[in-house]
Amino acid sequence: MTQTLTVQDIEVLIDGEGPTVVMLHGWPDSPALWDESVAALRDGYRCVRFALPGYDLGRPPRPVSVDQMCQLVAAIVDEVSPDQKVTLMLHDWGCFFGYEYAARNTDRVARVVAADIGDTNTGAYLKSLTAKEKAMIAGYQLWLAVAWKIGPLLPGLANRMTRWMARTIGCRTPATQISWQMNYPYAMQWFGTLGGLRGVARVDKVFGPTLPTLFFFGKRKPFMFHSARWLAQLATTPGSAAHGLDAGHWLMKQKPEQFNRTVRDWLDRAHAAT
Repeated sequence: MTQTLTVQDIEVLIDGEGPTVVMLHGWPDSPALWDESVAALRDGYRCVRFALPGYDLGRPPRPVSVDQMCQLVAAIVDEVSPDQKVTLMLHDWGCFFGYEYAARNTDRVARVVAADIGDTNTGAYLKSLTAKEKAMIAGYQLWLAVAWKIGPLLPGLANRMTRWMARTIGCRTPATQISWQMNYPYAMQWFGTLGGLRGVARVDKVFGPTLPTLFFFGKRKPFMFHSARWLAQLATTPGSAAHGLDAGHWLMKQKPEQFNRTVRDWLDRAHAAT
């Protein structure tokens, strides 16, 4: 039975018993992204998930800075697992915020499962992109950042813009569950909103070398969110691994059995070893 608690006015859902796995979703999703993963893990792990601030459409918009997001994750981790390190399970913007939390709190994270977002803030990644790929990434992200900017004044237009882009890039979240208020991370990235994204830790300096990382990526995408160097780093780091699945960006929904079986096996081996 799902338990709930409230941390900083965020509802936290808890399922199962065992070592704690804290799950962070991305744009434009909700804790439901992890439904199949919770079902696969709950008999051996304590699964903790919550909606990112502003992603619960039953509440007013709530954009937060990187610092505020890390403080929220820290408060939730400390509440649900005060004495033991946790596993982070991340996707999309949940990867970005989860990576930064882990970089700032290395004593609270045992390992990381990351889906589809790798070393995007490194020179190796930028060099791996073609001019066309850079233009495609900038195009969809700027569109969403602009939708967030106009949302307070023209929410209907901003929602139509956001839902159109979600449908265009293959998002399976129902349109009624998508809103412009979810777009603030893109405004942070492109417009420096809420302090922007400067000063965050370089992913390749934190993960792989110091934290065991299980990384998944979808092969059926027009561009990747990781470099070949990132995959090579994980392949040569004890305890880490990378898996490409025949899926798009939302691979835990498109290939749930393969994704969750691999996660469960990796976690079981890691805990057996310790």
